[in-house]
Amino acid sequence: MQKTVTLLLVEDETAIRDMLHFSLSNEFRLIDVENVEKAKTQTINQPPDLILLDWMLPGESGIEFIDWIKKQVDFRDVPIIMLTAKSKEENKIRGLMTGADDYITKPFSPDELTARIKTVLRRGPLLSPFHEIKYQDIVINTAKYQITVNKKHLVLSPIEYKMFHFFMEHPNKTYTRDQLITRIWGGNVYIDDRTVDVHIRRLRDKLKKYDRHHLIKTIRGAGYQFVTNHEEQ
Repeated sequence: MQKTVTLLLVEDETAIRDMLHFSLSNEFRLIDVENVEKAKTQTINQPPDLILLDWMLPGESGIEFIDWIKKQVDFRDVPIIMLTAKSKEENKIRGLMTGADDYITKPFSPDELTARIKTVLRRGPLLSPFHEIKYQDIVINTAKYQITVNKKHLVLSPIEYKMFHFFMEHPNKTYTRDQLITRIWGGNVYIDDRTVDVHIRRLRDKLKKYDRHHLIKTIRGAGYQFVTNHEEQ
């Protein structure tokens, strides 16, 4: 029997909570709270499979909640989709840089949100076969959804994990932004080029701690490449 996916909705507008209960409850188990304090309590007591998070909330903001959850060892990998009226590009970039896995602006259609939820969930570890991918001291264990560098855990968001996983499976090949969007996000959701650049930058920043940021190379005018044959460059 397939497990029912639990979504945590953090939203202070009653009308939106009611609308999402109506549109999502047939496919998902939806728990809703109206502020960050209650969201923290709910997450600790029962970690969800995915969080739908409003940016502007009473008290602490959605961004502050993301910052908190990414520091929690037990559920820092729970994917997050931001739901917000903030439509400017700089707000979207800030949300993604903070740790959100996707970003949808209000008003949105329930069908679009459902598609985005399913796309994010498809990145989860349960769909990966058991095997290890290795390059030097970097090891990806796809069964445990873990990456280690020199035996130290590399903490990535689900989308960063999928991106790094893809690069390590396809070394020394250049991929355009459009190709990365198709391979990582899928073809059913609109993602602009800037979003790819944001996630590449975040991934490089995390790899820099281990002096591995050079592995992801920008190929000017073409895209990105995971480079293992540096001696031949």
